[in-house]
Amino acid sequence: MDTETEPAWYVLRDLTRPNALQPAYKRLPALGFTVFTPTRPQIIQRQGRPVREQVPFIHDLLFVHAVKDRLDPVIRRTDTLQYRYLRGAPYRTPMTVADADMRRFITAVTSTDAPRYYTPGEITPAMYGAPVRIIAPGPLNGIQGLLLKTRGTRKRHLLIELPGLLAASIEIHTADYIQLL
Repeated sequence: MDTETEPAWYVLRDLTRPNALQPAYKRLPALGFTVFTPTRPQIIQRQGRPVREQVPFIHDLLFVHAVKDRLDPVIRRTDTLQYRYLRGAPYRTPMTVADADMRRFITAVTSTDAPRYYTPGEITPAMYGAPVRIIAPGPLNGIQGLLLKTRGTRKRHLLIELPGLLAASIEIHTADYIQLL
């Protein structure tokens, strides 16, 4: 795939402050880009009243689905927006996520009300369970991941990863069929 002319999911950094009125994940969709930012609910004071809002889990992390030639001018014009680069790769190779992996991650995260996010350092080998595939009617049909081993819970959780970037766990309902891989 030619990354210059084919759309890809680019991993970007947004260097704006957490309380900025127009962070990149709000600005870029207005320019015609598809943007995904993992969010979590948080209570924020607006005009003296507590309001529940979705805020980014990692403030400076966002994923943009675009053609690099179209995204480059926007990044050059915006001082607070940068590509995340691959370590150990040729100089200034932007980080990308495979389209299938990103679709699977977005589908899983948006199918539940309360996904739990993990950074790569938070997941230990003891947390990994068996690899499984969900077989159930609905948006999670065919989603593959690992069962998450957590102490003190009777609920089953599926761990879906974007290798080296982020992982999310979602609750699996007992009505869903789980196929061991």
